Amino acid sequence: MGGNPVLSTMQDVPLLVSRILRHGSTIHGRSQVTTWTGEAEPHRRSFAEIGARSAQLAHALRDEFGVREGEPVGTLMWNNAEHLEAYFAIPCMGSVLHTLNLRLPPAQLAWVVNHAADRVIVANGSLLPLLAPLLPHLKTVEHVVVSGPGDLSLLDGCAPTVHAYEELIAGRPTQYDWPEVDERSAAAMCYTSGTTGDPKGVVYSHRSIYLHSLQINQAESMALTEADSTLPVVPMFHVNAWGIPHAVFMAGVGLLMPDRFLQPGPLAEMIATERPTHAAAVPTIWQGLLAELAANPRDISCLRSVTIGGSACPPSMMKDFEEKHSVRVVHAWGMTETSPLGTIAHPPAGLTDEEAWPYRLTQGRFPASVEARLVGPDGTFMPWDGRSAGELEVRGPWIAGAYFGGTGGEPLRPEDKFSEDGWLRTGDVGTISPDGYLTLTDRAKDVIKSGGEWISSVELENHLMAHPAVAEAAVVAVPDERWGERPLATVVLKEDATADYEDLRAFLGERLARWQLPERWAKISAVPKTSVGKFDKKVLRAQYAEGELDVTNLTS
Repeated sequence: MGGNPVLSTMQDVPLLVSRILRHGSTIHGRSQVTTWTGEAEPHRRSFAEIGARSAQLAHALRDEFGVREGEPVGTLMWNNAEHLEAYFAIPCMGSVLHTLNLRLPPAQLAWVVNHAADRVIVANGSLLPLLAPLLPHLKTVEHVVVSGPGDLSLLDGCAPTVHAYEELIAGRPTQYDWPEVDERSAAAMCYTSGTTGDPKGVVYSHRSIYLHSLQINQAESMALTEADSTLPVVPMFHVNAWGIPHAVFMAGVGLLMPDRFLQPGPLAEMIATERPTHAAAVPTIWQGLLAELAANPRDISCLRSVTIGGSACPPSMMKDFEEKHSVRVVHAWGMTETSPLGTIAHPPAGLTDEEAWPYRLTQGRFPASVEARLVGPDGTFMPWDGRSAGELEVRGPWIAGAYFGGTGGEPLRPEDKFSEDGWLRTGDVGTISPDGYLTLTDRAKDVIKSGGEWISSVELENHLMAHPAVAEAAVVAVPDERWGERPLATVVLKEDATADYEDLRAFLGERLARWQLPERWAKISAVPKTSVGKFDKKVLRAQYAEGELDVTNLTS
């Protein structure tokens, strides 16, 4: 009874970043990477050229510096063609790409380099003023490779040997025998922004990057094809620019790189000039672009869609882009630990625009490779009914199962970050509908616990930013003797706009229950931001505690 089991007859071919590079630089060799220079003509380089130069860089790293398989190589660079070459060269040769977040505080940036034990750093010349003061504190760095113009005198007397990028790769072979490494081996690493404690290292495998890239190109995701070109404003040091650099090489999508020109004016100019069909960035970038276009109109209707993630996008901003600029905004959710794509908000088929709108305001639906569950305050699993809130936990082939423990150290699995059965605790609080649409109501650390009820700071912010006088708004929980916590609303008014707190509170009162309305208000010049452009609410809470905010209390 019962013979031998049937075995698969499929080939066991590892899923490697080198296969993405080889495919993109041959099948899609004519596709282009365009780097904005701030001058009359951007710099253009074909995928085939990127592939050849990646091979030259790999030869240089191996032959000149002895970079080994499994060894991290740091990059301190903007979004440009040279960074893309490092993106492929380093993991394809079996080493580990370590993107350095240039917006981290200097002490944290030095900590990250030392924790990863980077021996080689590839840096843009324009970032030498940031790198040079750090070098005396970087214990393991032996070589600095400088790409593009910069003041090399800043590196005079530094311990590492300095090399010019173009001179280093010149004349080297344009082919490299990329090794067949284990697909589960490390390919890239990125540290969280360190909003609480030291940054935490997330290490992506070749397999996770390959599978994530396939998902990016799905119709239910960003739906990028060879007919598209995309502008990743999201930095390449932030979760691999949301996976876009790898995904475009799979599909032959043109790539428009902003380099260091991330201000609203240059972004509007490059969109109007180069005509990308897709772009990706955090909400604060798009808020600034809206203001720029209002002051200096340009045609950006070339954008078929823009993907917005990192934090919730105010519905008013989504409507402004569509009604004023014919640009469709698509919500997405993810984090460093999720590679980052977790959900994306395409509504179900067959709905009218009015019926689809509530779905588009969610963070989106989970793809097949991301499993999700909600855990209530008492540890019970909450139903997917669109009403029951809990902390989101996820697992899947591109979801982190631990943090990097340092060179030679064991992986770290803090209890507050991973469940006993290995699911990632995201720290996000929300609901999930029966058909899998995620709506986040807050971060667990930001939700306002008032009198035994939860108040969503995100909901308050979105409604405030719908007020015609408000440019930005951030709401935080502050201590209250009677209720435990109450919301403090901080607002940034638009230029030349006026609004008093009573008007703003009345505006909220038309949309929310009376008990949710803030009594404490303050006007600020700008909302503090983290290194990746998210609202930094811990700064606001500290400013309130230290009495640094001019707070008005409304009694009602």
